[in-house]
Amino acid sequence: MPFIQKEKNFSLKWFKEYSFITIGAFILAVGFVFFISPHKIVPGGVYGIAIVVHYLSKGLFSFWPDGIPIGLFGLILNIPLTIAGIKILGPRFGIKTVVGFVLTSVFMDLITYLRVDGEAPLVQDVLLSCVFGGVLIGFGLGLIFKSRATSGGSDIIAMIIAKYTGLQIGQLMIYVDSVIVLFGLAVFQDWQIPLYSWLVIYITGRAIDITIEGANYNKALLIISDKHEEIKHKILVDLERGGTYLQGSGMFTGNEKQIIYTVVSRREVAILEQFISRIDPNAFITVMDTSEILGEGFQSLKMKVDS
Repeated sequence: MPFIQKEKNFSLKWFKEYSFITIGAFILAVGFVFFISPHKIVPGGVYGIAIVVHYLSKGLFSFWPDGIPIGLFGLILNIPLTIAGIKILGPRFGIKTVVGFVLTSVFMDLITYLRVDGEAPLVQDVLLSCVFGGVLIGFGLGLIFKSRATSGGSDIIAMIIAKYTGLQIGQLMIYVDSVIVLFGLAVFQDWQIPLYSWLVIYITGRAIDITIEGANYNKALLIISDKHEEIKHKILVDLERGGTYLQGSGMFTGNEKQIIYTVVSRREVAILEQFISRIDPNAFITVMDTSEILGEGFQSLKMKVDS
């Protein structure tokens, strides 16, 4: 079963997606070159391996006195992994994935070559480098993912292992990246490196989520109250929000309950809670964080998919 969707070349959507890939690859490369690799941080993936190999190979080659370029070694690893992924998993990895990791490798080595101070970190504070490096890498990867490409590398390794073991891909990616981090520990013999590396992995993951889903300040509420009619009026008329009635029954009393499900902003949560406390102090309210809201009154599902 094919996974790659055919797209019209040189359309507006085509230009937008390849622009995301190019910009994302550049930002990703900046995060590595200025913040991550100078401190020998190993944040998993093929570029984590490339960082270790880069420092191990210093002085081994006359034409690469500073070590094998990180971008080049990452590219050398990504190419056979992608070919193996296509053969084992099928056509999940289209030209956009190839363009993504090729551009990332080129940008990494080009920026390193053009830098006046070579491989010196932009800031000496390792923790600050982890935070800004993780944010930049996550933002860059998020832009690549938004264009429906993948970052290759450890993603493909995790998918291949998952096919034969049945384990969850998300868990396997953590395992694969952790093995790479421990590889960095074994080589550099410094416990600070894996600790900082895992911090970068966490920050990168959070930055990816925010980039793909957006920073969302909406809250989802479940409200159980005998005064549901008044609450409904408050939501529909005063707050100008929508909602849905869910049918329920009390586990202890067995009485039928009308449950209101609605989504409001953080400011409106406070307004609604104050109103409900006044008319029904015994009401039961559950407030939940939302990562993404799609549909009427919020972001259009079609607009998100087409963007």
